[in-house]
Amino acid sequence: MNKNIFTAYLPDERVDGLQKVTGQAKYTAEHAITNLAYGVFVCSTITKGKIKNINTTKALAAPGALEVLHFENCPKVPGYQPSAFPELKNVGEWRGLKVFADNLVRFNGQPIALAIAETIESANEVAKLVEITYEVEPHETDFDTLRKDPAKLKGSNNYVRGKNQAYKEAPFFVEAEYNIPIEVHNPMEMHATIAHWETPDTLLIYDKTQGPKSTQSAVSKLFGLPEKNVRIIAENVGGAYGSALRSWPHVPAAVIAAKKLQRPIKVVLTRPQMFNLVGYRPQSWQKVGVGADANGNLLGITHYAISNSSRYEDFREGIVDASRFLYKCDNVDTDYKILPLDLSTPTWMRGPGEATGCYALESALDDLAFKLKMDPIQFRIKNFTEIQQESKLPWSAINLKDCYAKGAELIGWKNRKLSPRSLKEGDWFVGYGMGVGVFGAGRGTSTVRAILHVDGRVVLESAVSDMGAGTATAMTKVAANSLGIAESKIKFVMGDSDLPPGPTQGGSTTTSTLGSGVHLACESLKDLLKDLAIELVDAFKLISKEKIGVEAMKVFSIDDKNISVTAEELVKKKNVPFLDIVKTSPGLNPREIQRATNSFSVHFVKVNVHSKTNEIQLKHVVTTGDAGKIISEQTARSQMLGGAVGGIGMALTEEVKIDHTTGKITNATLGNYIVPRHNMIPPIDVWFTNKPDPYINAIGAKGLGEIAIIGFAAAVSNAIFNATGKRVRDLPITKEKLAKVKA
Repeated sequence: MNKNIFTAYLPDERVDGLQKVTGQAKYTAEHAITNLAYGVFVCSTITKGKIKNINTTKALAAPGALEVLHFENCPKVPGYQPSAFPELKNVGEWRGLKVFADNLVRFNGQPIALAIAETIESANEVAKLVEITYEVEPHETDFDTLRKDPAKLKGSNNYVRGKNQAYKEAPFFVEAEYNIPIEVHNPMEMHATIAHWETPDTLLIYDKTQGPKSTQSAVSKLFGLPEKNVRIIAENVGGAYGSALRSWPHVPAAVIAAKKLQRPIKVVLTRPQMFNLVGYRPQSWQKVGVGADANGNLLGITHYAISNSSRYEDFREGIVDASRFLYKCDNVDTDYKILPLDLSTPTWMRGPGEATGCYALESALDDLAFKLKMDPIQFRIKNFTEIQQESKLPWSAINLKDCYAKGAELIGWKNRKLSPRSLKEGDWFVGYGMGVGVFGAGRGTSTVRAILHVDGRVVLESAVSDMGAGTATAMTKVAANSLGIAESKIKFVMGDSDLPPGPTQGGSTTTSTLGSGVHLACESLKDLLKDLAIELVDAFKLISKEKIGVEAMKVFSIDDKNISVTAEELVKKKNVPFLDIVKTSPGLNPREIQRATNSFSVHFVKVNVHSKTNEIQLKHVVTTGDAGKIISEQTARSQMLGGAVGGIGMALTEEVKIDHTTGKITNATLGNYIVPRHNMIPPIDVWFTNKPDPYINAIGAKGLGEIAIIGFAAAVSNAIFNATGKRVRDLPITKEKLAKVKA
């Protein structure tokens, strides 16, 4: 395929785009290894109890059958019982479900056996023939009912600033409850692991992971191996949204099976298994109270939340955190508890915690603005704060007012009416809504190797993976800006734990963290070239280093630019095939800079709601971001587009349904779990403030993956209320729910 045919359509080309759209990019399950066998999970059909018997006679008699791995024949795993392996120095207890460790069933669909065969078809057949009998115990999966029993709640996390529940004393206040169902990641690529013991104590794993180094650490501790003996390959990741931030049961299952059979094993989850084996956004209940005086000054914010976890592992996230600091308010109190249920463990899903919490907070603020007869934007500007209200630190940078102004202009906010049901086009009510998003903008530690080849090419290496955010493209741009050379001369290599340690991709920190490492490595490479010029070129020997510059990989005297030498010439003079340098960029502690570091977004939605059928149509979306310097405009825009689509799903379609009689998910397919269809996606405008943050790092960039969705569901809900005067607080918002609400 002619690469140039894409040029006219891509203002900012992805460095890995051609390989991905032409199918050349290889994903985890596509790797081929000699003598590979295939594993398929056999999952529990009950929700809680014990396995009484596993009969594998018929299964092992099937053509191609190799083994059925289960709790009775599973080899001892050091990380399941570290105290039993005192001779192993690196062993650590496995986090989460210890697959095949015992006969207990903790949730419906739990992996209880692994059918292994010569082909995937044979493995599927073997799995069907495994016969299991259970001792069934009563289970609890009904969140809505059980959360009302205080005795079943766990881990209260209470915060009070000023007066408790002060909103109730305000002249104007609203309080309401909000419910969000379980939502599932559902990336295109199913999770997969290929495990291969190359020797008795060296392990090669191909895995779908957002962190090659974190997976390396988890697996090495599971088997008590030195980290250098475990290599993780994650060349490409086909979406994750947080589901690949940790290692799930299929990883140890594949490794244990490969050890037992002494041959490589591939385990690929099915789409239904993706619903409960790789985490999900937990179900949540929230109660928010907000109060203000007649001028719109916030006098009190109260935010309570409960979300579910599993019984075998606690999972918590920052649902109430944004309410503590985003708006100026002297009286704030929050409380967050978890409800253990007989379900699998939730995990971080794009916009973890804040996406849930800001839905309730931003919806409540919209209701209060309506009660005050104030424009929702002006209400938020009235309560804008220059300091983070919880820490009392000034922001490193905050440009929310720019987002308000530009978003309002692009969406046509001037057409919005203060009173609902005031704007109509034919049979359709028209409404406008907005919502604010906020997320931490951290910077972790990263190590990058920069290699300058004799022909002038620069290769950068770091052990990170990319789930589609465009990491390689962004890092190539950071390097090109630092070195002053064409992007075509730079290659960013990643997806291998043998490379210098890099961050896990998640929490909107990759560009800030890894970009800092790339920038430091490139600047250090330029500094090395100065040293080499002084060492190897006579004309530079009497010039002080401070008087030497480097531009476009040419070293020159600042006082006399006729004295110069190219980087390629220096490599040749050094008589080596390449120069390399490894640099580690440290993490950032906000206390060290005495600044609060956050990214912000404001989402705007125009919606039509049919006056008779209550059908909802999104007509226009504007999503704005305050994420510091935008390194790659195309990939940043794609992040915001993806967040908007995810936000549409969160607001209007996505919901896991559980039959609480059986504890089983009843819609664990993409046919029944409804994600937004193409015809639901309206025109979307994306705009960034694009103002560098002067404190967070040398490149001025902050994260934006999470803010792309945080606050979006509230913007949809607020637009629907503006159109109809109806407020549905239980997501997803459907025409059936709207029909039950009086305007």
